[in-house]
Amino acid sequence: MTKKSRPTSPQTCSAIPDTLLGDDIALVAENMEAILGSPSNLLAQDDRKLLDKVEMRGVRMLLELNKPELVFHEHAITSTVIVFGGTQIVERGAAERRLSEARRALAAAPDDKQRKREVARSERLLERSRYYDEAREFARLVSIDNQCADHRDFVVVTGGGPGIMEAANRGAFDVGCQSIGLNIKLPAEQQPNPFITPELCFQFKYFALRKFHFILRAAAVVLFPGGFGTLDEMFETLTLRQTHRMQPVPIILYGREYWSKVINFQQMADDGVIADDHLDLFTWAETPDDAWRQIVEFHDRTPPPQA
Repeated sequence: MTKKSRPTSPQTCSAIPDTLLGDDIALVAENMEAILGSPSNLLAQDDRKLLDKVEMRGVRMLLELNKPELVFHEHAITSTVIVFGGTQIVERGAAERRLSEARRALAAAPDDKQRKREVARSERLLERSRYYDEAREFARLVSIDNQCADHRDFVVVTGGGPGIMEAANRGAFDVGCQSIGLNIKLPAEQQPNPFITPELCFQFKYFALRKFHFILRAAAVVLFPGGFGTLDEMFETLTLRQTHRMQPVPIILYGREYWSKVINFQQMADDGVIADDHLDLFTWAETPDDAWRQIVEFHDRTPPPQA
């Protein structure tokens, strides 16, 4: 049988002031100022330090989920066409300037291996600059006939950055149509490109929520040549389709010559790590018209997803 603890005698505080502090007008005014300036007096939604705490991650994620959703509904956007592609593939003039700079640097140090490498890379990127023009034309074709009704189908959406993303937003901008940019904070701060519809340019902290908004209303995914980020987005989409975790959409790899060198899909099937019919999850396109035709033909059979 355990003994019950006996209550202890109340302790006398040795710090009790000699005067009644509540009668000190100056001290009360100072305390009132401190109350009004305290973070606890802020509405929770206005308390940035609170929202930045690790424990509030779930709240921040919910905000990133709901904010774009509300805006898409306000703009009556019912379906989107995703355009993915590399940040380094820029329009021809910019690619030519980059190559000229690389050649000048090499001329100053002809034996420098790194400068020789930079010239070779810049030459290849200049060759790839045609993809910028083709992404721009593709987005123009997608946008021009699909934003005239009370709702908007096939709205172009990109990651909001430079390169192919810029080209796609620019194509919609060229014909006075809306397009979306889902930007994200990166170590090297990525500025939004200037062709996104201002009300449809969103900044994300979490890749997962950004990917969710890419996929949710997607009616098609078009992948132009790109690097790690584009590959990540490609395999994310292919995996979701392979596992039937997203709606059926055409997944179009634009530029077979590039993608066939970067990834040997047939070898994956030959080695048994994917099924043969998984090769049917995507198709190829070589022109903007061809990519758009495939999307139109697909949705003649399958209606675009409704929000």
